[in-house]
Amino acid sequence: MKRVVIVRHAKATPYGYEDDFNRKLRTSGREDAETVSQKLKALGFSPDLFISSPAKRAYSTAKIYARTFEYEKDNIQKEEELYDGLTTQDFIDMLQLLPDKIETVFVFGHNPTIHYLINNLVRSFNSDTPTCSTAVIEFKVDTWKNIASREGDLAFHLKPKAYR
Repeated sequence: MKRVVIVRHAKATPYGYEDDFNRKLRTSGREDAETVSQKLKALGFSPDLFISSPAKRAYSTAKIYARTFEYEKDNIQKEEELYDGLTTQDFIDMLQLLPDKIETVFVFGHNPTIHYLINNLVRSFNSDTPTCSTAVIEFKVDTWKNIASREGDLAFHLKPKAYR
C-alpha cells in the first residue's frame, strides 16, 4: 500500500500579502501543527519522505511535523510547484516518480491546491480544508506508478479545531 499525507500549512500571519511567500506562522498555527502532528504520530503513521512548498509558512509547518516524527529537517524536499499550484495530474506525475521503497510521503502546501488534490485523489470527499488540515490517503497499490485519481481511500482527515 502507498500512502500520501497531504497537509495544508498551519495558520499564518494575516498580513504581509505583498510578500506572501515569506509570511510566517502565527503562534496558534505552530500550536495546531504540533497538536495535529502528535495526533497523527499517535495513530501510528511514519514518514519516509517529506515534500514541501518552499514558502515559509508551509516549510515551517513541515519542520514542526518533522520534529514530531524525528525526520531530519534538512531532508525535506522543496517543490516549487506546491507554491505556484499544480494540477492533480501534475501531482500524480510527481508521485509516480517516487522510488517504491517509499511507502508514506508527507506533502505540505496551500489552498486551493490542497483541497483540490484531496478531492480529486479520493473516491469521496465532503469536507473543507482549514489551515493545518491533514488528510491521509491510502492507495491499494504496490508501486507509485499505479497511483490514479479517484482511486484513493481517505483513511483520516484531521483538523486542528477538533483538538482545541
